[in-house]
Amino acid sequence: MPTTALPDAAPAVRPLQDRFGRVHTDLRVSLTDRCNLRCTYCMPEEGPGWLPRPELLTDDEVVRLVRIGAQRLGIRTVRLTGGEPLLRRGLPGLVARLAAPADAPELSLTTNGVGLARSAAALREAGLRRVNVSLDTLRRDRYRELTRRDRLADVLLGLAAARAAGLAPVKVNAVPVRGVNEDEIPELAAFAVEHGYRMRFIESMPLDAQGAWQRERMVTADEILERLAGRFALEPVPRAGSAPAEEWRVLGTDAVVGVIASVTRPFCGGCDRVRLTADGQLRNCLFATAESDLRALLRGGADDAAIEDAWRTAVAGKGPGHGIGSASFRRPDRPMSAIGG
Repeated sequence: MPTTALPDAAPAVRPLQDRFGRVHTDLRVSLTDRCNLRCTYCMPEEGPGWLPRPELLTDDEVVRLVRIGAQRLGIRTVRLTGGEPLLRRGLPGLVARLAAPADAPELSLTTNGVGLARSAAALREAGLRRVNVSLDTLRRDRYRELTRRDRLADVLLGLAAARAAGLAPVKVNAVPVRGVNEDEIPELAAFAVEHGYRMRFIESMPLDAQGAWQRERMVTADEILERLAGRFALEPVPRAGSAPAEEWRVLGTDAVVGVIASVTRPFCGGCDRVRLTADGQLRNCLFATAESDLRALLRGGADDAAIEDAWRTAVAGKGPGHGIGSASFRRPDRPMSAIGG
């Protein structure tokens, strides 16, 4: 069956709006469910099985869907995710294709940083604008325990390479977990201030593959801020649009630190995100329990208008919020590594 189709003449862009009036302009595109780390809050030590390669979207299919999103649906920003997106073969070439059109959305990437030192310059040259790097600890033994891999030195080199390549701002994401690494919150922030990175702390969420998430082990935004305030003087920064992070400026510096309180201070009312999994399933929420199969449309020969209609229908059905903590909340069947961050 055909996997590509000639582009239709681009119609006037209509906002991608749900029934609550939220306009969606940000697309997260997972390029693989595979990862070269085994973070304890994300994956079990062994498994789960990876998606078969024929089920993954091809480069042509990713490029086509991003073009439809940008030209017909008003998508303005695209973040490439995984799994670990740096494991995608030929990634700089794919980035160059996504960045080529004059109306291309701004491209960023979320990575664990393990392979970033050898790819940062090529990705920046291809058109990538910035990176988010996951880093939950600065201690080698703890990093090895958390990720089940001894790769902290590689991540630190990757951060420096991203900064040198001009992938700015370089954002560092950490997930504090009670009894594991919450004591490093001030230390991680100080590291980011010293090196010119933008630190963000993220409340842990029930998206691990092994289903072991426990709310009592989640370090809340209030606790994170309390620990930060013990070391730094902080000044609130006005929230920019639908940005998920609440931010504070570290007084006496140009540094900004953020907290993403997805559980205790949900920002669902302003959400502008939609997600595409590595196997071509469209999700209107990180915690969605249903998906729309865009890959089947692509490989069945659907034209751009049909794909646009399916996309709009999926987003129109988006709920008011994730509902974590409510009696009706149900975890998604897929873990974060298979959904895309």
